[in-house]
Amino acid sequence: METQAVLDLLRQTAIDVITPRFRALAEGEVFEKDHPGDLVTVADRESEEVITAALRRAYPDAMILGEEAAAADPSLLAAFATAEHSFTIDPIDGTWNFVHGKPDHAVMVAELRSGEVVRSWIWQPEHQLAFVAEKGAGAYRNGERLPTLEVADDTTSWRGISSQTQIRDGHFDGLTAVGETWFCAGVDYSHLAAGDVDFIVFAHGKPWDHAPGQLLIGEVGGTIQRPDGSSYRPADPRPWLVGAASPAVADGVRAALGDAFGS
Repeated sequence: METQAVLDLLRQTAIDVITPRFRALAEGEVFEKDHPGDLVTVADRESEEVITAALRRAYPDAMILGEEAAAADPSLLAAFATAEHSFTIDPIDGTWNFVHGKPDHAVMVAELRSGEVVRSWIWQPEHQLAFVAEKGAGAYRNGERLPTLEVADDTTSWRGISSQTQIRDGHFDGLTAVGETWFCAGVDYSHLAAGDVDFIVFAHGKPWDHAPGQLLIGEVGGTIQRPDGSSYRPADPRPWLVGAASPAVADGVRAALGDAFGS
């Protein structure tokens, strides 16, 4: 499928499946998964089914890893880790926001070759914003190429966000107070790619959450690092990540946070 065709697929899926249920979910259409507050809706499941079916028709030999399919069958993560050609699907990223009538949610897909993200798509239906990236060809917001990010050397000027209270409540030498995210990786990464924030600290590393954002920010000079400084790999979903506008920012944030990771 051409890059535009995949974006059109996400847009149409939102029109048909997601947006009609926004602020209109009926009783019995919202469920809890393994943990309290970890929500899934009929829209998540139907959206994933539609996108999966379309990608399988176009790429019958590719491994398709959807968030809800992986929740039902965790062995899919092992198959994904060794796949030569694969896709990740987050049918509604920011489901909690979606359930509670907040516009900060997104539909996300990433394409990987031998474990490396080569194309990614983030569609925010309520904001009507599309973020698309192709490896080596740049990152785009609604068709306009995003510039390479520029960040000052002064660490106290860096604007950081996290969904984790221990990071937001902490005091870290050289960094100003860390603010709150939009609680949706697809929205968080779009703000990082646009230069609205300089770093994000994530506690979880699921591939459907981070593979699209990894390429998006990578194409504007950013990076995702683990606490030990290694680069994030979607096939290795260990917790704690720093998404940053540049490798230098990632290095500085990791050094400042120190033992805060995993606390």
